[in-house]
Formats: sequence, structure tokens, C-alpha cells
Amino acid sequence: MKLRSLILLFAALLLLTPTTVTKAQEPPPVEDSINQLQLTPEQRQRIRMIFEENKNERQTTNRRLREAQIALTQSLDAEPTDETVIEQRVNELAAAQAAQIRMRIQIELRIRRELSREQLATWRRLRLQMRDLMDVQRPVNKRPAAQGLSPRRNVRPR
Repeated sequence: MKLRSLILLFAALLLLTPTTVTKAQEPPPVEDSINQLQLTPEQRQRIRMIFEENKNERQTTNRRLREAQIALTQSLDAEPTDETVIEQRVNELAAAQAAQIRMRIQIELRIRRELSREQLATWRRLRLQMRDLMDVQRPVNKRPAAQGLSPRRNVRPR
């Protein structure tokens, strides 16, 4: 169970990266990214505890999201199509996604509280590298800059 919990966090970031990357664009292994943080044994233990404390909630939230996705798909495939039911399923899916994001952010905030300033700087740099890598992988018309947004902040330029 070496670093399993922390690896899960970085794995979530890597899951969004397509598998057809060239060698030059290949993301660093998750273990390398974690090692760059230079976590103390105490920090590793506290982070493991954060994940353990939230295990049931994560499982419940993820199950709720999967069930909402399935329910929406079934509603879309139903004959005759009931737009009221579809709208309800869309709202349920959005609520499940919001709950999952909220939970993920709360876990990340708790982990950040365990990191030193130097580790936080490394964390941010790793996140930016991952975002840049994902941005390169994303089709041009789906990139924030292609939509009139700043690629770093997703806000409209002044």
C-alpha cells in the first residue's frame, strides 16, 4: 500500500490524459511526481488518513454519479422519450457531479494543509505541467484559448 492514496490523487489527473502521447509529451510516472514533493513519513501517514477517512464518501459519491449517468442514458434511450424525465435525470447528474467535485476539492484542501510552502510550490508546478500536457492533447477547438478564454485562468481577456 506504498503511497497508494496519494497515487490515487495523481492518477485522477493522469486519467484525463489520452494514451496516445508521443515520447516527448509523455507525462512523468506518478511515483516520480510524488517523489518530487519529498513528503516526510508523517505527511505520508496523514495523507493516507485523509483518504481513509473519506473512503466511504468517495465510494458513495462515485456510485451516485455512475447511477445518475446510467439513469440519464436509459431515459434518453426510452421510447417514447419523456423530456421531463430527461431534465430530471440531467439535474440529478449535475448534482452528483457537483458533489464529486466538492468532495475532491475538500480532500485536496486538507492535503494542501499538510504541505510546506516548498511542497505547495512543487504541487502547483506539477498541476500546471499536467494541465499544459492535457491542453496540448486537447483538440484546438476545445482549448480555452480557442473559445476566447485565457488558457491559464479560463477568464475572458480584458
